[in-house]
Amino acid sequence: MTKKETTEEEKKIEVPSACEPLATHCPYCNSEIFVKRGKRKKKHEEIQLYLCKECQKTFSAQFVKGKRHPLHVIREALSYYHIGYSHEAVSSIIKKKYNISASPSTISGWEKEFFSYCPYSRMRPYAIKQYKPTETIESITLTHTQVYQYHYHRAKTNLILQEYPNRRFFPLKEYLESVKTETPHRYFQIGIRSSEIKKRFDTDQLYIHKKHNYAVDMAAFVLQSVKENKRRHDILQRFMIANDSVTVAVEVPVYIKKDDIDHMVTQLGFQIPLPAPSIKQKRKEVSKELIITGHIDIIQIRNGQIHIMDFKPHAHREKPIEQLTWYALALSRLTGLRMYEFVCGWFDQNTYYEFFPLHAVYKKKRKKKWNKKVAVGEILDPNEMRPQQKQT
Repeated sequence: MTKKETTEEEKKIEVPSACEPLATHCPYCNSEIFVKRGKRKKKHEEIQLYLCKECQKTFSAQFVKGKRHPLHVIREALSYYHIGYSHEAVSSIIKKKYNISASPSTISGWEKEFFSYCPYSRMRPYAIKQYKPTETIESITLTHTQVYQYHYHRAKTNLILQEYPNRRFFPLKEYLESVKTETPHRYFQIGIRSSEIKKRFDTDQLYIHKKHNYAVDMAAFVLQSVKENKRRHDILQRFMIANDSVTVAVEVPVYIKKDDIDHMVTQLGFQIPLPAPSIKQKRKEVSKELIITGHIDIIQIRNGQIHIMDFKPHAHREKPIEQLTWYALALSRLTGLRMYEFVCGWFDQNTYYEFFPLHAVYKKKRKKKWNKKVAVGEILDPNEMRPQQKQT
């Protein structure tokens, strides 16, 4: 490993030198009433302890116990290894970056112990034959009013698209590869952010399903080593792009113009509420055209569908249906893929929610008869009863 390679890779994965997780609830009784109770000193870090007011037990925010090395060091070592570096190279990077010694055998032990959080390990032997570690992930800094770190995993995308159910998603790969050179950055300066749109879609035939999947487990594993709330998105995205087997890109810029919306309404029969132009657009004499923009937190390809995902720290309190549906509409127009190819979801470290964005913009004339009344937008568990089918 050369000095140049190490420098380039360190730019892709940057974390604070010390991270202290924040507790959200008591792991014994799930109570949210607790107070700080000193710290436990370890060799390389200090762990904040808490006292639960309900069960009177002492706990910390970390569920991974008995580790001599800090969890953020373990997390980053796993990411470096799965990007393509050897155990010896990862040991050198950790020593240089954190001034903490971790032998190659120790890193190998972490790889085996935390295998369940790193499903990409099954794809790694094939990926390292295609790209060098410094070329595996394409990283770009986008200054679109705010600063966004776009990451695209080249090797993972190639391997996923080799599977038969995913072969039709090559247009998505072409778009992700064109972000660096063809993104119209001006649109993101004058456009309306999808998260700011107030007009809502008709959710009469839209149902939200509550699940538990790998994204929830990864979030729980990663967030226990993050102290600053503002870095949760970034650190979780970097871990998933390096260690998850289906995450192909994060912070993906998308946009949709009024002409595209008109086409979907007139030609496809979609019901899309048209927002009013923003104040910024009214002031810009250069372009008065309506443009809606956004940045997708996470894009996954799994089970023959494209999943548009958003991390929400308190997922059970939010329903970002409009924001995610606009993401799907924009990505559909940019790639030429149909709306039924997309699934939208949001999650935190406890629960995952998903819905089909097509149901928010396209309504069937004949509704199916349900065997129980369901409120509009109600969240359904997997065990909820499905529509009755007529017997023939």
